[in-house]
Amino acid sequence: MSRSLSDGPGLDASEPMRPADHADSAAEVSQPALGFVGWLRWGWRQLTSMRTALVLLLLLAIAAVPGSLVPQRSADPNGVTQYFADNPDLAPILDNLSLFDVYTSPWFSAIYILLFVSLIGCVIPRTKHHWKALRAKPPRTPARLSRLDGHRCEVVELAPGTDASAAAESAVERAREQLKRAGYRVERYDSASALSVSGERGYLKETGNLVFHAALVGVLLSVGVGGGFTYTGQTVIIEGRTFVNSMLDYTSFNPGRFVDENALSPYSLTLDRFDVTYQPYGSQGSGQAGDFVANLTTQRAGEEPQSGEVRVNHPLEMAGDRIYLMGNGYAPTITIRNADDEVVFSESVPFLPQDTNMTSLGVVKVPDGLSEQMGLVGFFYPTQAPLDSGAFTSAYPDLVLPVLSLDVYVGDLGIDDGTPRSVYTLDPSGMEKLAGRGTGVASLELAPGDTAELPGGYGSITFENEASDSADGYEGSVKRYVSLSIHRDAGAAWVLVFAVLATAGLLAALFVPRRRMWVKVTPQGHTLRIEYAGLARGEDPTLEGAVAQFAQRHGESLQTPPTPRVD
Repeated sequence: MSRSLSDGPGLDASEPMRPADHADSAAEVSQPALGFVGWLRWGWRQLTSMRTALVLLLLLAIAAVPGSLVPQRSADPNGVTQYFADNPDLAPILDNLSLFDVYTSPWFSAIYILLFVSLIGCVIPRTKHHWKALRAKPPRTPARLSRLDGHRCEVVELAPGTDASAAAESAVERAREQLKRAGYRVERYDSASALSVSGERGYLKETGNLVFHAALVGVLLSVGVGGGFTYTGQTVIIEGRTFVNSMLDYTSFNPGRFVDENALSPYSLTLDRFDVTYQPYGSQGSGQAGDFVANLTTQRAGEEPQSGEVRVNHPLEMAGDRIYLMGNGYAPTITIRNADDEVVFSESVPFLPQDTNMTSLGVVKVPDGLSEQMGLVGFFYPTQAPLDSGAFTSAYPDLVLPVLSLDVYVGDLGIDDGTPRSVYTLDPSGMEKLAGRGTGVASLELAPGDTAELPGGYGSITFENEASDSADGYEGSVKRYVSLSIHRDAGAAWVLVFAVLATAGLLAALFVPRRRMWVKVTPQGHTLRIEYAGLARGEDPTLEGAVAQFAQRHGESLQTPPTPRVD
């Protein structure tokens, strides 16, 4: 009796080859709901995937770019202040986006933390899997080695009277020893018809990969935690004066969140002398500095004073701090007396260089001792020379013809209301200008040792000559100062260690091949059929060459008698 396909159970009569329960539309498929826990698992798997880790690493690099484009409060607070002055409209917008505090901003911290969690989520499961793989035996020998890469087959003729089983055993043992000497983990897998050895090597590749990612986590930890114990401070020391490592002596200080500002390492630095050499005037490269050396006397609490030097790019190590030479300049000593000839101000005032020839700008503030507060703004010229405009500049950075030029203001300095003011700037608004352009009274011009009367009968001003008895002209007549940056990086050593580990792990992951090798020996009468084959995990263009080389070496060993084993 004939029977059509449509008569069978579960078949659709309209389409005989399609089951009756076939769904023609994806809308008919009911997907199970993930639920809250399911979505959490899905999100965790997405976050801990290697693709997400790479994306977050790229985002972290991109997020760090603004930190190099605009000044950061942690490294250059004066630069931030200047940026606000130069860009009054743009700066508040950037500040609201935390672009002046990139590395402590919420968005940078979010990327940092997500990357940290992602790397840990990647490393831990892979480490467990890798540990199990290290303890597992090499895989069994495949039944058909001819399907693998680099397959080679050799037939070895046996001498008359040779036991084929013993010869096969000897051949497999030699292969096992050679594989073991080559760094393979080996295991014998014999069957009734053939003897074989399986070798596996290259686990160092995965180990290096895990070390690389674990080291990245270490770098993140070192930067994050170590940054909390890191601080950077700036100070200015004039020749003959001493800096003490306390908050009172810093001009600016940027501590990490875990730094105790009242427990800084106790030590002091005294600037004995600042030495600098310049190319002679009139020669090629005239005025170019050859070398800078700040000669210091250092002293730690309870220890004897010691001498030290700070050069450009050669910091001084002191109690765990690194002291860098950032700049230098001249500090003319200025004495101001009131109308009663009483000294109301006598200080060496640092003037900030404005060009390579050390034309320097400085401010003197006299808050007390005169009938009104006084401010003086002016320039110091180590080697005064006129410009075509009638103004002055410095033609050479060394002291050849030093001149101090000052404009005089009287009025409110703006320091009585408690508002912090920079010692290097003067706000002349609300002050009366007594001398300088626009007043009809010439600016004060003083050479070392000169004294001039202050306009308005306020007293006198003297430009002190610090080397009045010197026979070398103006040499040493004006003190020098140095600008130092004092930096403590608690995580630097750990960052270096993890960076070296990351590099070593990356090299191992890139250049150590992961491969398996098999040797199968089958006795066939008075011959041995020996098969060699390899398998690589990933791209390994040297695999076939390695199999051929091993086959040649193994074949040559079969032509020599075995070395007797000594127990």
